[in-house]
Amino acid sequence: MNTIKPKPQKLSLANLPTRIEYLPVVSKQWGKPIYLKRDDQTGSEYCGNKVRKIEYAVAEALRQGCDTLVTCGGIQSNHCRATAAVAAKLGLKSILLLRIDEQPPVEGNYFLDLLFGADIHFCSREEYRNSRKQIMQAFCDSLAAEGRKGYILPEGASNGIGCFGYMDCMEEIVNQEQELGICFDTIVLAEGSGGTHAGLHLANQLMGLNKRVVSFCVCDDRPYFVQVVTDICTSCLSYMQTSHPLKPEDIEVIDRYVGRGYGLSTAEELAFIAQTAKENGLLFDPVYTGKAFYGLMQEVAAGTFHTSENILFIHTGGIFGLFSKKEQFIFV
Repeated sequence: MNTIKPKPQKLSLANLPTRIEYLPVVSKQWGKPIYLKRDDQTGSEYCGNKVRKIEYAVAEALRQGCDTLVTCGGIQSNHCRATAAVAAKLGLKSILLLRIDEQPPVEGNYFLDLLFGADIHFCSREEYRNSRKQIMQAFCDSLAAEGRKGYILPEGASNGIGCFGYMDCMEEIVNQEQELGICFDTIVLAEGSGGTHAGLHLANQLMGLNKRVVSFCVCDDRPYFVQVVTDICTSCLSYMQTSHPLKPEDIEVIDRYVGRGYGLSTAEELAFIAQTAKENGLLFDPVYTGKAFYGLMQEVAAGTFHTSENILFIHTGGIFGLFSKKEQFIFV
């Protein structure tokens, strides 16, 4: 197997490798072998896909002598919760900029942010869209005035150095293929900030695996994420001091299942999450994996994946976000 080198040093925080399991009920229902990569089980406090990227980003922060992690996301951001947990574990401070237009109830990931001692600031959706980078830089400037040093992680830790986390994951998958005697020709994931897709895509390219990597975006659209993934890959390659041709047509994004928008659920999506839990003992979250797995099942039924022999869905976590939606579920 081709390995990816060079890579920056990273921390060892996640429980890795995460296991791969076959989904018998889903596979029988849809007539297609479907497997799950359990990245929802990377840990407890920082469970989910973000910690793979955070391992690289926070290692860089420590090398730079930073004492505070500064990041941003929605009020139920899995990334912000994971960042706050990692900061507490390592004896660092964390500052979170959370997007919300009204005073939020203390629940889900926001509740955990408070437990981890994060310094939390709120901003409107408009401020977040137009000024989040400037606001986070202002936090760092204030820290510097106090003789401290902040390190900014973008939403989802989706940047060049965070990209290495899911390049690692692709190498992990290849090793597990050899152990299981299975080739996953198609890898599917939810897309919200681009870093997970970028890492899987770039590793697929550099390792010559010829897999189909498909994301279901939970916000924005295909042209937006094609550009985001390209930019993150380009930044990652600069860390490696190498180059590789990146073709937009090689980046596959399906944008038909955004629904009502980021963090907003339709009745059909929530019913699907409930049905999946009841029939498979699986919990998907309403923001990411619920939308993406719902989309995957619709596209399997429509024949979009008719050439795929073994599909691997990356379960990127997000279980705590379920609790903020509890009143929207209908149980019959």
